[in-house]
Amino acid sequence: MPLHIPPAPAPALRSVLAALGSPTAVREDRTPALRSAQGPLTPELPLPVHVLDQITPAGRTPCTRLAGWRFLIRGGGRAVAAAETMLTPDGWAFSHFFEGPYLGSTERALQQAESMAGSMGTSFQPRLLSVPELYMLTLWLHQDTEADASAGVPSPTDVLVPLAPAPPGIAAHRPRRVADLLPVMTLRLTPGPLLGQTA
Repeated sequence: MPLHIPPAPAPALRSVLAALGSPTAVREDRTPALRSAQGPLTPELPLPVHVLDQITPAGRTPCTRLAGWRFLIRGGGRAVAAAETMLTPDGWAFSHFFEGPYLGSTERALQQAESMAGSMGTSFQPRLLSVPELYMLTLWLHQDTEADASAGVPSPTDVLVPLAPAPPGIAAHRPRRVADLLPVMTLRLTPGPLLGQTA
């Protein structure tokens, strides 16, 4: 399989299974799709969620941190929601359920990645990369499939697939190498006022 889905930490998976099996504990977090879903619900396709806290100029290594693990919740043969987990002082814990445009966009990007890897004759380790400065989420296709999914930084030859909705000027679902997309992301930032500038 061209995509090597990394295994999620067992406590993160257990926390999602417990939340799915305990509707009274998570009633406020239940999404309409989860409330109306028929049959069993299963968490699948765990993806580590890394955050790029600051977009760095071209030539500098981007710095990321692991923020959580996201699971697609499948019911009736399709993804109906996603579950987010977070790291707490006591270990991995369930955070919340959600639905929305990123759900379908993530599935589409994974399908794109699967066929892209097949046509390139290569393999990827899929991750999610959040870019808060641009309110942007991408599927990060890491080329080192044996890497620890909870660590590492995007290498220049890794591929990013922006999820929809993407920021203005960045096309959703257009795969680009990190080295090519980071400069575009830098241009999307509004420059701050110059030091010492007077009004």
